[in-house]
Amino acid sequence: MHLTTNALVLREVNYKESDKILTLLTEKEGKLTVSARGCRRKDSPIASGCQLLAWGEFTLYEYNGRWAVKETASERLFNGVRGDLEKIALASYFVEVTEALAEEGQPDPGLLAVTLNCLHALDKLPVPLPQVKAAFEWRSMALAGYEPQIARCGVCGREQPREPHIHLGEGTVHCGSCRDKLGEGVSMPLTTAALAALRHITWGPRKRLLSFRLDGEGLQKLSDASEAYLMTRLERGFRTLDFYKKITYKPSL
Repeated sequence: MHLTTNALVLREVNYKESDKILTLLTEKEGKLTVSARGCRRKDSPIASGCQLLAWGEFTLYEYNGRWAVKETASERLFNGVRGDLEKIALASYFVEVTEALAEEGQPDPGLLAVTLNCLHALDKLPVPLPQVKAAFEWRSMALAGYEPQIARCGVCGREQPREPHIHLGEGTVHCGSCRDKLGEGVSMPLTTAALAALRHITWGPRKRLLSFRLDGEGLQKLSDASEAYLMTRLERGFRTLDFYKKITYKPSL
């Protein structure tokens, strides 16, 4: 049995002397674990497509009860990301989150699209990295069923909450003065502009995901809240995020 589909490489693990085990997010079959036999040999015709972040067409075949790579035709390797340490760290975080959210054998075109869009932004667009990161985190959470309640204050119902915050556990935006009426847990501050950006990211068209602007404070609050919300909802951390934060940490003077 053969399968031909476009796919993004989410993870690669060296296996034996010249093989890899790949995790792919495919258009047709969702997340798949496949073997890439001999791809680490210098003369391997599938080597280019069998690396982290590679996007292209894969022809797979069944081998010993699992999928194996027969042919690849790379379309994007995101070379502008690979040559920048901060960008490759952030891209690695994106695909680690995507791997955690995707379900084996279940197509997820929305998640695949937002991951590719954000990788493209890192590769080609002059957008601040924290903006791409926040957009990816909020949109991927919404696609995974963790969309926060952001239409109005979850307590008093104001469409424009005063001193807006987001409660990580309740998943709702609220006025600063309404905090005591929510349950225990952490609330993260936003700005009015950050809340508007969050609504755009969550509800706006996918192709305009990054078409918003925030000042330094607003972007910082949006990014801090998105990261905290994702880890609270998924109840786990990510080693790639830890590395990204380590290399981008700037101590205050």
